[in-house]
Amino acid sequence: MVIDNQSIAIIGGGPGGLTLARLLQIHQADVKVYERDLNPYARVQGSPLDMHEGSGMDALRAADLLDEFKKNYRPGADKILIVNEQAEIVFSDYETKPDKDFGNEDFRPEIDRGPLRNMLLDSLEPETVVWDSHFISMEKQNNGWLLHFKNGSSAYADLVIAADGAHSKIRPYLTDLRPIYSGILMLEGNVSNAETAAPHIKELIKDGKIMAFGNDKNLLLGQKGSGDLGFYASFRTDENWAAKSGLDFSDGKQVLEWFKKEYCGWSTIWYELFENASVPFIPRPIYYMPLDQGWETQSHLTLLGDAAHVMPPFAGEGANMAMLDALELSRCLTSDEFSTLYEAISHYETQMRQRATKAIKESLENGDKMHSETALATMLEFFSSH
Repeated sequence: MVIDNQSIAIIGGGPGGLTLARLLQIHQADVKVYERDLNPYARVQGSPLDMHEGSGMDALRAADLLDEFKKNYRPGADKILIVNEQAEIVFSDYETKPDKDFGNEDFRPEIDRGPLRNMLLDSLEPETVVWDSHFISMEKQNNGWLLHFKNGSSAYADLVIAADGAHSKIRPYLTDLRPIYSGILMLEGNVSNAETAAPHIKELIKDGKIMAFGNDKNLLLGQKGSGDLGFYASFRTDENWAAKSGLDFSDGKQVLEWFKKEYCGWSTIWYELFENASVPFIPRPIYYMPLDQGWETQSHLTLLGDAAHVMPPFAGEGANMAMLDALELSRCLTSDEFSTLYEAISHYETQMRQRATKAIKESLENGDKMHSETALATMLEFFSSH
């Protein structure tokens, strides 16, 4: 295989980077993951992920982690309520969707990011992940790269794989293309111990998800296995809204008053989220990469996941595409089909861009539907037909 006697550095310890490390280690590859977090517990992991057949689930099977996944996923967490701004239910699959249906292409089991990350970390050889490794820069050395980190350390690798997210610091070494703002911003909040702190919302959501639509805006809520409830106020606005708004996102009262004004006419039940959320709230402008992006393949550098093709979250494809990238890249790097790294990476990147273009397009289209005047009717029609 083309990575025989090659040292590999994966920058970023998200689902894509860790999945790739696992898949490569199955083939006895020499691989390190450089992660900027100080340790596995340095920050709260975000919203739950739904794993899709044909991408995330395929990667887990190839990594021999399906049994571990079944121990850690949350049965029923993929169940959805669609409600209007008054929290009146217009669609529910709580009674009809099975808790377990592995192998069905429509089954999208949910897992919290923390357990998924821990599951992947536990599958790696000891000391694979080098924590507190915040990438700063790199320069070419011999046939590979010399990497420099914020803590003053350096490391050499024959092959560098960027898995460092939407604002990748490695992507500029490969292409000048930058993500484009989608026109949509999501304000993220989290309620700890939702059963006590937000009992009315908890009674409504149970252990699943809520999508609330009204007046071109929406609220997206997801129950976490920890008992926390994550939520996003999603709306169209300027890219620099957070700076221009004048809001102190560490002041829950300010954010609540903003919600009352911006989501005028919405039920007071939603106030429970903003009154009891941990601060600060986090504004997240949503970006995507150009549909026609391309770059010249390099022999010792490539990208996966959001670093290569960040997309809006409105099709649930981000983590799944990252894990599929990991699967396909690992196959290219460990196959006897290619005689050089260049050939293997070129084949991977061509296929990856084609996949990503379809996923980005779907995500953008869904985002438009979810932030339109007819969002409620459109989403009701979509879920009723599936």
